[in-house]
Amino acid sequence: MTHRKLVAGEVAGTYHVIDAVTEGELLQIAQRLARRRLARGRKITQPALAFEYLQVLLQEYEHEVFSAVFLDSQHRVIHFETLFRGTIDSASVYPREVVKRALAHNAAAVIFVHNHPSGDPEPSDADRRITQRLKEALGLFDIRVIDHIVVGSEGCESFAELGYL
Repeated sequence: MTHRKLVAGEVAGTYHVIDAVTEGELLQIAQRLARRRLARGRKITQPALAFEYLQVLLQEYEHEVFSAVFLDSQHRVIHFETLFRGTIDSASVYPREVVKRALAHNAAAVIFVHNHPSGDPEPSDADRRITQRLKEALGLFDIRVIDHIVVGSEGCESFAELGYL
């Protein structure tokens, strides 16, 4: 990654800060790194590997944001996309629109992710219901739902790890 205040370290994935960095610049650098880790062609072998990147990208929103990581049959990233924007405590998610986007990207699988502005990543009943509806709708087109990750400032929760999928 290139940034005017960073120099690549000797070990891959390490950087040296060469000038003072503000908090805003640090967050911007973290978001750029996270987007790079979710770039096209990157393989996600375990959803937990994507947690920290997704948390960096979504935890600072003051409203709910519902996104998807569209994957190919080898679980390589095709595209990361924000699908819906909501209010401070909910976002309307439309399965028809999700199916359209998955088909447009020719996805074989998907990982859903949304944030909880409250900071608490515990999935709600509404989160579980919409995930089930999305799984059923995408299943009609042989698109697998690998996980649904809820991001909060206190961490992330995985539907797959919680046994909800």
